[in-house]
Amino acid sequence: MLKTNPFLFILIFVFTCQLGFSQITGTILDDTNAPLEYATAVIYNQDNGEMLTGVITNDQGTFEIKNLKKGSYYLIASFIGYEAKTINNISLDHNNEKLNLGRIQLRLGNALNEVIVKGKQSTIANKIDRQIFNTNDFKSAQGGSGVDVIRNLPSVSIDGQGDISVRGSSGFVVLLNGKPLQGNASALIAQLPANAIDRVEVITAPSAKYDPEGKAGLLNIITKKGAINGAFGQINVKGGLPSIETYGNDKAHQRYGIDGTYNFRNDFWNVSVSANYQRNDVGGRREGDVYTIIDDVKTQFPSTGERSFDEVNYNGRFTVEYTPDTTNTFSLGVFAGKRDKDRLADIVYYDNHAVSPADSENRLYTFQYYNHNLRNRKSDFALGSLDYKHTFKNTSELSTSVLYEYTLLGGPTVNQNLGYPDTSILYQDEYNTNDNPLHGIRAQIDYSFKPFNFGQLEIGYQYRNLDHTGDFIYERRTNFDDDFTLVPEFSSEVNLTRSINSFYSQLSGKQGKWDYSAGARLEIMDRVLTLKDKANTIDDTYNYDFTKLYPSASLQYAVNEKTNIKAAYSKRVERTTTFKMNPFPEREHSETLEQGDPELKPEFIDLIELGVNKKMKGGNSIFATAYYRNTKNLVNRVNTIYNDTILNRIYSNVGKAKAIGLELGTELKPLKNWSNFIGANVYNYAIDGRFDNKPVDSESTQYSINLNSTYTFWQNASLQFTFNYLSERVTAQGEDSRFYSPNLSFQKSFFNDALTATLQWQNIDMGLLNTNEQRITTYRQGEFYTTTNYIYEVDMVFINLSYTFKNGKNKSKFIESEFGKREF
Repeated sequence: MLKTNPFLFILIFVFTCQLGFSQITGTILDDTNAPLEYATAVIYNQDNGEMLTGVITNDQGTFEIKNLKKGSYYLIASFIGYEAKTINNISLDHNNEKLNLGRIQLRLGNALNEVIVKGKQSTIANKIDRQIFNTNDFKSAQGGSGVDVIRNLPSVSIDGQGDISVRGSSGFVVLLNGKPLQGNASALIAQLPANAIDRVEVITAPSAKYDPEGKAGLLNIITKKGAINGAFGQINVKGGLPSIETYGNDKAHQRYGIDGTYNFRNDFWNVSVSANYQRNDVGGRREGDVYTIIDDVKTQFPSTGERSFDEVNYNGRFTVEYTPDTTNTFSLGVFAGKRDKDRLADIVYYDNHAVSPADSENRLYTFQYYNHNLRNRKSDFALGSLDYKHTFKNTSELSTSVLYEYTLLGGPTVNQNLGYPDTSILYQDEYNTNDNPLHGIRAQIDYSFKPFNFGQLEIGYQYRNLDHTGDFIYERRTNFDDDFTLVPEFSSEVNLTRSINSFYSQLSGKQGKWDYSAGARLEIMDRVLTLKDKANTIDDTYNYDFTKLYPSASLQYAVNEKTNIKAAYSKRVERTTTFKMNPFPEREHSETLEQGDPELKPEFIDLIELGVNKKMKGGNSIFATAYYRNTKNLVNRVNTIYNDTILNRIYSNVGKAKAIGLELGTELKPLKNWSNFIGANVYNYAIDGRFDNKPVDSESTQYSINLNSTYTFWQNASLQFTFNYLSERVTAQGEDSRFYSPNLSFQKSFFNDALTATLQWQNIDMGLLNTNEQRITTYRQGEFYTTTNYIYEVDMVFINLSYTFKNGKNKSKFIESEFGKREF
């Protein structure tokens, strides 16, 4: 008789029982698609509501519920501070079934509104590929624009001309809610109301999933987001008090604005409407001295006079998002508006003279005149985008996006040389204008999935096309009674078409204490530039195309719960705009022409960085990042002599540049109600190149400091002091002086925080400091020298009121310009 082994029987029984059970898996995310670690997933019997079992998610937000029998169930996913979500009608029809519920997205909720937790969110958070800054702490920016927000970041500096730099470079790209944009960074950020910005992410060594533009990396601006159902309405009003210092400017400067947002959301629809109007004038003056040396004749023309700006921006936005189920999302966005900026430079050249020989006091003549120069830059634009996202049951995700833009760029420049003090005398009257219609399209498709247990794989394709046509008209007359006549050598047609096909693959994951990411982006670019002058003597075409691979990699190691170290590498490109490739001179003002190079090559950049960040007791933290940036085909604006009283500014590839720097930041809270955020960037910058058969070599160490100190009292009031400092800097042909700006803000909320009032004192000077002014000097030994001190308005006082009409938070997601703002 055959004997049965009892142990073998037990093993077979257990094994067959296990084969009879099923399992349910899924991933729990927040409203930004970030995984929620330690979220709870609980399974219930659909028939009687009995709770069967529950689990928590891992660091990737995933969960796995095993040992379920055939039957009908429902699952409740929850996390503290978020609305719980119920997945009904989960059916397991047979044994051994493995059911993946896909991505379960939780929304921020108000279920805990009876529990009051008081505390301050950290100003900065560090991740493997970026630093994240909470903008709620920057109260001096309230009622202003995005520029007022980012000037507080340790990587960012803004000079006296309003030019923004990241780690000393103006070459960076702006993202809006993670979407890649192409545009002039300063113009783009200035269009966004500061009140709409929730946080800014500084991505200095981006991964391959992002466009490779921007030698200093990316600034990802995240607009304020809520997630609860219902309606949200907010209106912000800002007004500036009359100027304390007028600088003798011709007109009183006006500063006021209003922006409003209305957002409605339910389980299926998310609709947002927003409008913005801003008038932002800035007074000032400039003091300059210039000389040129031609054939041993030195011509010198010192000057002084008004230099002010009048700016008006208004726009409207509309987006609608439809989510019919948990796996599909459709989005449509429209954005249109107008921008108009006048720069007035009414300058007296009070001692224009020439001497010969150049080192003597022997004057050939003495002359003075008055130059009226008004440059207008405007842009009318309309954008439209359509997006679709689908999440599969295996948690993989497919997304597509199409954006189309039409922009009409242009604006005239009036340049009149008049007698002085008798301004009825006309020496020369010049008028140049341009029409620059631009058509741009971007289409992309992205797919992310997890084919390996050690990481997430993302792949994608993007097509971009730019069609930019320009018609430049330059006219002149020497008598007010005469008609303007065309100047053919300065008048032209400049047309640019550029198409880019790019493919990328990116792998990222986490194992133990290690976070890692690596990928590459392949780009195929075709650029065609055609030039024609109005005299029909020039009809040239310049072609430039290339295929290039942009690799990237990031690695982070958690030494312990409070300390991380990381390293990253990224290859980048800085493209050239149409303006920088236009070889026909454009008259900027009395003493300057500007022109580009039609054969200008893009810059190619290698970025390497190594960083450490550490959290300390009491909410204090510190981080430090060392970086190296190597730039080939460096594009610089350099000067040559056009004639004895006019310099020619030319954009040219002058060689290569290297930057080695250290970025530091700390958040200190010495008292419960007193918090400080200090950021600094110090770097050595060296240029090695040639222009016009002469060396362009310079090297300097420069730094910037941004301080933000806030004291909170009365539970709903705070006082904040900010200080932004930029050191002296060496340029390709000279140097720029230091530039700094102190600011003070007092903020108080009323009616249960529904109304917030902010009083701002910007550019504090009181006649004691040299706030908000900067001297720019350029020279070439034995040829020319120019120095100009730009002095802009100080002691500006603003009042900003922000009122929230309904409870809830903004979930607005607006599109932004892809092409046109870069040219503006």
